[in-house]
Amino acid sequence: MQAPTKKTPFTHTLYFRVITGIALGIILGVVAPHTAEQMKPLGEIFIKLIRMMIGPIIFFTVIVGIASIGDMKKLGRVGIKALLYFEVVTTIALLIGLAIVTLVQPGAGMNVNPASLDTKLIAAYATQGHSLSTIDFLMNLIPTTFVGGFSSGEILQVLLLAILVGLALASMKKNKTIVAGCDKIAHVMFGVIGLIMQLAPLGAFGAMAFTVGKYGLRTLLPLAKLMACVYLTSIAFVFVVLGGIAMAHGFSLWKFLKYIKEELLIVLGTSSSESVLPRMMSKLEAAGCSKSVVGLVIPAGYSFNLDGTSIYLTIAAIFISQATNTPLTGAQEAFLLLILMLSSKGAAAVTGGGFITLAATLQAVGTVPVSGLTLLLGVDRFMSEMRALTNMIGNGVATIVIAKWEKELDTVRLNQVLNGEPAYLEPEFAPVEEPELLEAVGVGSELGD
Repeated sequence: MQAPTKKTPFTHTLYFRVITGIALGIILGVVAPHTAEQMKPLGEIFIKLIRMMIGPIIFFTVIVGIASIGDMKKLGRVGIKALLYFEVVTTIALLIGLAIVTLVQPGAGMNVNPASLDTKLIAAYATQGHSLSTIDFLMNLIPTTFVGGFSSGEILQVLLLAILVGLALASMKKNKTIVAGCDKIAHVMFGVIGLIMQLAPLGAFGAMAFTVGKYGLRTLLPLAKLMACVYLTSIAFVFVVLGGIAMAHGFSLWKFLKYIKEELLIVLGTSSSESVLPRMMSKLEAAGCSKSVVGLVIPAGYSFNLDGTSIYLTIAAIFISQATNTPLTGAQEAFLLLILMLSSKGAAAVTGGGFITLAATLQAVGTVPVSGLTLLLGVDRFMSEMRALTNMIGNGVATIVIAKWEKELDTVRLNQVLNGEPAYLEPEFAPVEEPELLEAVGVGSELGD
């Protein structure tokens, strides 16, 4: 039986340091906007350092998980269940977004003439939106070379390679040495992430200072109703839909949010859910989800389970139609939702996120003016924070749910972790390597907070 982990003083936790970084960034953005804009590289450097490690971590983690399973049928079953879950939940998110924006009508009364909008600012997004298609998405799943996915940072390409290598290892009789080696390398990768995470407060400071300094809090006022619509809808989705799913599967969403509070703050500060992907993987394993389920569901979820993005896309598209006095019939709204369901998945293959997806959708629908994207430029950065938070929470819940469906969830450990108890009290719940992994990423010392 392991001794309980000593509780870290609050002022020494990553949670406190990230809060401090975000607060200082906001203050600098308000007091000295020009100086705050120069802080942008701090946030970008932190996110680039994290992205640098995502490929190797997914690759080795998934290989170990699949090679340990040794069952292709189980792999296919997990994948199908995950995709079905993703499709159902993201469709619910789209429908909720449509219902709220239709009810609140944040764009009504703006009476914007589409011809008067400067489209130069959105030209790049519109151009990329033209090339967004299902064929492009499928082709992009296959890297040009074995290391191509790592160099380009494409999560799905790395995941495909890892699955193929994992299956090859699973079919080999004498694979224990190779699998053990991959497991050790994965632990080294998590150790590197632990070092990089010490820069999280600095990254959050730089990203928040730039956002407030460049766009200013005053830019929020004209579109406050739109922002409130996105934020309140996302919050309602998290606590009603995801909370209901969590309750139905025997765990508390609120306790889960407390468990990932450091990750929530980092995402809030950086506006990027990718910045916490490695830590989410390690924390979900610590909470009792099997390595194989975590390795498959989390990377796939970052491409296919974008609940926050789905809410934003629906609200933004209908907002533009309302602001430009472009009425949509019921059939046109249904077509819009269908295109959003498809294009939001294809966005995983293209760098640039929501704006490109929205441009592709508006071009496909043809009735809502693409030039209306200009209206969103000033506040999109502020809304991206809520998109990223909702996406991250949705993927965490999805992983626990699918692990439970597969009977790959240790509910005793899950309850221990979510209740703030030491996570490794009994030997059967404490493989030797996992506490070391958590300590490497800086998770183990904070479980009791």
